[in-house]
Amino acid sequence: MLDITPSRGLSEEQRLMRQSCRDFVDEVVTPFIRSNWQREWDMNPQARLPPEILERAEEIGVRTLGVPEEFGGVELDPKSEVRTFALISEEIARGDSGLADKLVQNWKVSVLLRNLAPRHLQEKWFARLVGEPQFLLAHCLTEPRGASDRWLPYNVPEAAMQTRAVKKNGEWVINGRKQFISNGYDASLYVVYANTNPKAGMLQGTSSFLVPRDTPGLTVARCNETMGCRFMNNGELVFEDMRLPEDHLLTENDALGKAGVYFRPGKIIQAAKNLGVGVHAFEAAAEYVQNYVQGGRVLIKHQAVALRLAEMATRIEAVRALLERAAQAVDDNAPDAETLCNMVKLFASEEILKVAQHCLELHGGNGVMLDFGVEKIFRDAAIFLHMDATVDISKLKIVKSMFPATAGTYAGPE
Repeated sequence: MLDITPSRGLSEEQRLMRQSCRDFVDEVVTPFIRSNWQREWDMNPQARLPPEILERAEEIGVRTLGVPEEFGGVELDPKSEVRTFALISEEIARGDSGLADKLVQNWKVSVLLRNLAPRHLQEKWFARLVGEPQFLLAHCLTEPRGASDRWLPYNVPEAAMQTRAVKKNGEWVINGRKQFISNGYDASLYVVYANTNPKAGMLQGTSSFLVPRDTPGLTVARCNETMGCRFMNNGELVFEDMRLPEDHLLTENDALGKAGVYFRPGKIIQAAKNLGVGVHAFEAAAEYVQNYVQGGRVLIKHQAVALRLAEMATRIEAVRALLERAAQAVDDNAPDAETLCNMVKLFASEEILKVAQHCLELHGGNGVMLDFGVEKIFRDAAIFLHMDATVDISKLKIVKSMFPATAGTYAGPE
């Protein structure tokens, strides 16, 4: 059978890490998901994923990727860090995309903190992250009145963050709300974005802050019950006169410009998680059609079935090829990195959903049964159309990065 997770071009370290993740998925994650499929629908978010899953992830060293080695984390080769993130994200998502999203928030926020946080805060919080297996990080940008559209070229005051931060008596006072935050429900530490200069455009007036969960004035308002990726608890946060020490400011007024170290790898990781869902779909379909008999013969002997399987494999290979190209561009900080990382996020979300649909349909009636485990693949794939920018916003961003002088000029207020 075609190897849809080829090893060519990988370093020995990458091969070993991928194998560790694959064993973790096959021996721990997949057996848990299959034997506990009902837990995905437990309306107590804290009861869904047992603590031992993250503890086992800690044992193989994938919970603290991106944390500097001096603080006890797992430091990766900077020349291939993003590609390694992608490789591991794919493997974990092959077992469960929600678990993958839970982990990758730690990786991405750790990269942001090691670049922006003052030394004493790195010492404090990286120690907590490394020492506590259930410790999670979250990145709080999206708001009820502004999400993906913030990345259109509307760099004007009226498009600014609704969450506001004001300095008073040597402290920052923050008021506002964030929603659709990955790990938002159960994270221990948040990076929060707020407007600090209402007279400036969004790119010149947004600051970022480090916010511990137990900060007075911070309320975790709810867990957003999503259709897929349900083993990551997406949350909504409210800030009411929340006070922070002055030194918890990460970047003043240029937070969105400085956050490229989070956003670009984030697009690559999204596509890689999506690819992992596609690989799971292909593996499940390939096994089923070679063992299930319909119409007097094994399914794969029906030409209509064989054609679908060929199409699935081709879409997966196409996504993987663009993913590797985009990841390398981000690692190299190449001029086309911005365009490519948005392209692969967009392309993967659309192509892998088609792969998941084929998987669902090839399983016939079994495909839509909750306890069979295939409909979950389709639900998880559908989520990626809306994660880290919607499909249409991604297309607009691609055009803007290709034609910055002419595309998407702001038309002014209504």
